[in-house]
Amino acid sequence: MKRLLNLIYNGIAAAALAAPLATGLPMAARVITLDETVLTARARSVDAAVALNQLRTAYWSYRTYRADLLPEVTFNATLPSYRKSYSPYQLDDGSYTFVRNNFMQIDGEISVKQNIWLTGGSLSLNTSLDWLRQLDSGASNRFMSVPVALTLNQPIFGVNHVKWNRRIEPIRYEEAKAEFFSASEQVALRAVGYFFDLLMAKENLGIARQNYSNSLKLHEVAIAKREMGQISRNDLLQLELNLLNAESSLTDRESNYRAAMFALKAFLDIEDDEDLEPSVPEEVPTGELVYSDVLDKALANNSFSREIRRRQLEADYEVARAKGNMRSINLFAQIGFTGTADNTADAYSRLKDNQVVEIGFSIPLLDWGKRRGQVKVAENNRKVVESRIRKEQMEFNQDIFILVERYNNQRRQLEISQRADTIAAARYNTNLETFMVGKISTLDLNDSQLSKDESRQAMINQMYLYWSYYYQIRSLTLWDFAAGTGIDSDISRIIK
Repeated sequence: MKRLLNLIYNGIAAAALAAPLATGLPMAARVITLDETVLTARARSVDAAVALNQLRTAYWSYRTYRADLLPEVTFNATLPSYRKSYSPYQLDDGSYTFVRNNFMQIDGEISVKQNIWLTGGSLSLNTSLDWLRQLDSGASNRFMSVPVALTLNQPIFGVNHVKWNRRIEPIRYEEAKAEFFSASEQVALRAVGYFFDLLMAKENLGIARQNYSNSLKLHEVAIAKREMGQISRNDLLQLELNLLNAESSLTDRESNYRAAMFALKAFLDIEDDEDLEPSVPEEVPTGELVYSDVLDKALANNSFSREIRRRQLEADYEVARAKGNMRSINLFAQIGFTGTADNTADAYSRLKDNQVVEIGFSIPLLDWGKRRGQVKVAENNRKVVESRIRKEQMEFNQDIFILVERYNNQRRQLEISQRADTIAAARYNTNLETFMVGKISTLDLNDSQLSKDESRQAMINQMYLYWSYYYQIRSLTLWDFAAGTGIDSDISRIIK
């Protein structure tokens, strides 16, 4: 009987010492590191694709704005237009008759239009040629040419939309680029969460397998000891209960592990038939961070600073637009030459001057204070925006401070949890040996086992928090503190 006990005890000790965290995972599982998980998430996850498409939308919106500042060349033509209809015509005596129209027309125009940045108006240069042929009896051709015509369209006192767009749109695009890089770091943060969920599930499964194996062997030892009268029936029943609890925990942890595996593979867009085995990160970012340095990086790089500036400008723009709407005056002027003839050559040689000048205005005489009220609304909305910005800036600075404090403190917490994990594992192995010689009760053994399991879980959780804080800081500052460089990329290459 003693030989049997020794064999069983040696099996328990070997299992506890040689493989304290054995998981029993399939040998075909691919080992994946945290860095590999993050890189895969940036390249293949749906979240990364969403962030990239948002950046592309912002890029083409910015390109459209830039195109508005450049000359636009347009060709308009009607090839051809045929009409056969009747139109009313008033005679000299005041009566009306109907005149038959039966003609074919072809016309074409080339125009070059340029928005004027300084004034907000537009200047266009046009050239056109029209051909008209009467199709009734005595059919004839008529040509009308406009070799050159210069047209100015200028609002006076109104808001200069071009000027405001030149101030707002570049900031909006810079904001979109910063949001893309922040979103990329948020993708990394989510990947860290999924990775450590699977790592925790793996550790829990390993713990459950080890505990079940030990409980099974301890139960066999307890049966043998009970036959020898060395333990009470109560202790035997307690160990049997421990075995059942260990088996229940094992099935539950296996299910959790499969669920965590599925979640990570779905996030990384990895085929379902490939199993992953996460490895515990061997290194963590070192060094403490200084709040003022982190805050400076965040204010310089984060989209929040661009957003603040954009919102301020947009509020100013709304005030300017409301003031411009109080009265409207528009100047339209056109100068050029035109010619008409029965053939193309004469239409360009017999030119006549052609000038048009129009000044239209709209000034409200009585609107019961509507436009003035719109100005007041815009001005008060600007004050609201400024107040909200001040509050958000205070909250942003506070969040940065708290995050830096937690990050700096977390390294010490991780070191403590790693030491506690080592001590708890050693204590459990010692208590296991002591229980075999009958010097401690099952309650003491259970307590040491629980402490071992909780210490391992706490260590993994503290490691997750450390990496989580690290990527949160990267997301806010767009700065790699480990490498000492900014997080940036070639945008034109990314969006292609």
